[in-house]
Amino acid sequence: MQQDISNLLNTAETARGTAAAAHVEGARLFGITLIGATADNLHKLLLTLSFILAAFVVTWLLRAILGQFIGSRSGTRFQFWAKHGVSCVVPGILFLGVMSNWFDNPARLAAALGLIGAGIAFALQRVITAVAGYFVILRGKTFNVGDRIVMGGVRGDVIDLSFMQTRIMEMGQSPKEQGDAPSIWVRSRQFTGRIVTVTNDKVFDEPVYNYTRDFPYIWDEINLPVRYQDDAGKAEAILLKAARHHALTRERISEQELKRLEESFGVKVGQIDPQTFWRITDNWLEITVRFLAPDHGIRELKDRMTREILAELDKAKIGVASGTYAIVEVPPIKIEPASQPA
Repeated sequence: MQQDISNLLNTAETARGTAAAAHVEGARLFGITLIGATADNLHKLLLTLSFILAAFVVTWLLRAILGQFIGSRSGTRFQFWAKHGVSCVVPGILFLGVMSNWFDNPARLAAALGLIGAGIAFALQRVITAVAGYFVILRGKTFNVGDRIVMGGVRGDVIDLSFMQTRIMEMGQSPKEQGDAPSIWVRSRQFTGRIVTVTNDKVFDEPVYNYTRDFPYIWDEINLPVRYQDDAGKAEAILLKAARHHALTRERISEQELKRLEESFGVKVGQIDPQTFWRITDNWLEITVRFLAPDHGIRELKDRMTREILAELDKAKIGVASGTYAIVEVPPIKIEPASQPA
């Protein structure tokens, strides 16, 4: 019993001596001991600053080397992945080095990370969601730099993708999309000149439309109203000729690409060639030509088709129908006076 009491007293004395030594090691300012301002912490602080400086130097060197290696391929996907590889790997190594420096005890590290994570998660919810959206975009292959997308109501080409934001070169809307928000003054799929920044958390709230990834083609249509007294068969032949001349057909797509489209997307070869459809209306016969086109350059393609169609219609003496109204003169109505009762 006496031995146990003696051991307990020795342990308490040792702990008191350790605390006193730690207290003495702390720096003093105006007679006040600064808690934590010890030689050990000063050493860790200097080592942390060295890590940060080394990270900046390594990042600068890697980007300089990549700049020399990339050369004229600026703006390509290779440059994007090279830049983001450096942006992800170097900070990750820096984070591990700093954590290992300050928290050499795994228990202390876990407790500190738990407290820091809880505080960050509460204060920066939208930021964390945006960063999570960044990894969803990359891991889920939602889109990449250079893809033409619609995200957060913005249509255009992706020119940059960061941890929290996506930058899009805005494009106009086709006439049938003019009612969609936001309103655009350009009436076709061409750039407006505005660069729009969209946060990555939009991938959790709204669908993302991709015009390019895996299937870089778009089906489009041209509608032609034809008068019932004109030759509808000739008008249909003119539409098909223009579409086969300018749009994509099975002859313009390689056999490997045709096989990929059929196996991956279930697109039959017969669906690639232009097709026409008729629809009866009150005033005219509407002939629609449906064709496959690349994801870029739709307006130029439809412009060439339209010019050729109008020229051929003029040669065939076929006019474009328009709404007509017949004005009928209604004869005056004579109202006989009511007879007086006898």
